Amino acid sequence: MYYSPDELCAAFVGSELIATGAFAEVVHEVKRHHDAHPNDLILIFDHKNSRPIEVDLRGSMEEVFERLEKQKKPLEPKVKVKKPGRPKLGVVSKEVTLLPKHWEWLAQQRGGASVTLRRLVGEAMKAADPLAAQRSAQQSTYRLMTAVAGDLPNYEDAIRALFAAEKDDFFNIIADWPEGLRHHIVQISEVAFDPSLASETQESESK
Repeated sequence: MYYSPDELCAAFVGSELIATGAFAEVVHEVKRHHDAHPNDLILIFDHKNSRPIEVDLRGSMEEVFERLEKQKKPLEPKVKVKKPGRPKLGVVSKEVTLLPKHWEWLAQQRGGASVTLRRLVGEAMKAADPLAAQRSAQQSTYRLMTAVAGDLPNYEDAIRALFAAEKDDFFNIIADWPEGLRHHIVQISEVAFDPSLASETQESESK
């Protein structure tokens, strides 16, 4: 498993949030907690998809990070580049054939041809399935809640409200849940209740 030290994630013991932030920072706090409370079951999840992240906490703090360093995600993909410069954010360079008038129009757009093309493709993908981002956010929130909140009061009612996109009911239902968990759920569930927010995220990632 590869990881990025800047990837946002959160760590829980039961339904209690013990650390959140960049992966490297969270692992540091998780290791400290593990050393002080070795019998606690600690679960780490990434923010984007609420997928579990496994970390070997054996040994010293230095040993933990030495092992993680070997699993560090490459900063850029290994791709063949035909022109100077390398694509960022995992973008792969491939040939695109357009008429001169198309290239002229793209060159006049804010950010240039590449940014504009990514934005247009993103908008087309969203138009093809406008609720895809919402479903993804619902599933991410559901995975997190199932893993750490299954024993909390009104859990099933909260799940129903989540998939019905009933925002007010959902947050009223979880109002008495542990504060850290509640705040984390607010963060990861935004698009589940407002799909329009997904376009803002896509735009920021395309720049």
